[in-house]
Amino acid sequence: MVIVEMDYRSVTAPVGIVRLVEIFLSCVAFSLVAHDGTFSGSYGIWCMFSWCFCFILTVLIVLLEFTGLCQKIPISWEDFTSAFAMLATLMVLTASIIYPVEFLKNCSGNNCSFKIAATAMSCLCFIAYAVEVGLTRAKPGEISGFLSTIPGLLKVLEAFVACIIFISINDYSKNSGLQWCMAVYCLCFIFALIIIIFTICKIISLFPFSFDKVLTGYNILAVLMYASAAIVWPLFCFDKKYGGGPRPANCSPCSWDGLVVVTVMTYVNLVVFIVDTVYSVRLVFFTSA
Repeated sequence: MVIVEMDYRSVTAPVGIVRLVEIFLSCVAFSLVAHDGTFSGSYGIWCMFSWCFCFILTVLIVLLEFTGLCQKIPISWEDFTSAFAMLATLMVLTASIIYPVEFLKNCSGNNCSFKIAATAMSCLCFIAYAVEVGLTRAKPGEISGFLSTIPGLLKVLEAFVACIIFISINDYSKNSGLQWCMAVYCLCFIFALIIIIFTICKIISLFPFSFDKVLTGYNILAVLMYASAAIVWPLFCFDKKYGGGPRPANCSPCSWDGLVVVTVMTYVNLVVFIVDTVYSVRLVFFTSA
């Protein structure tokens, strides 16, 4: 029989208070949008999903910590909450950018007021999740889970950026160059996802080899692969010699815009992987020495 003991400190501590604020703001954001009824299309659905998903998971985390049931779950709770806080920060950030860009263009009257209020609540919710990431992030010299460290948070960021790339790609089968880029995005995403899952499930500690050294080798390889994609993707998408071209005159918006998004996100992830590699190299070859 599971004994439930209420932990009031979980909701009165700074992290607990921030989570309650997140619940309130995300609830208000999706409630305003639901009342207004304008969240059609893939972008609107993504924004609504982001607010609802973050609201539900945050409520679940608060309840599990308040009842102490989180200690009964056979996962690394610290890694799980750290990874979710980083993921929620990124999801709400994209929703705070996409929603006003897509739905505030031609609004007027009361409908516009609801959209502005929802955008404001979403922006405040993003700040709240960012504060939680700052509160839960491991400090130098502090013993904590991998996903609460900077390299762990970067792994979540790498996986999230890859997801943005996936939903922006319309067709990659036109030539071998684009197929190579898609292979790079998929392989790096899968490996980052495996690291996150293995860390939360406490599997990494069972490995008979140095996880840090393997991670460093992977990061170096990922940088090289993303560097090639950062060259190949725009070359095959925008150069007429390889079948690309400028933005069509009747594009408002069109698949060409997705190609631009993929290009920008490729460079973003390249920078993230470079930073991740620097941290990993310093951890393995300098800190341990």
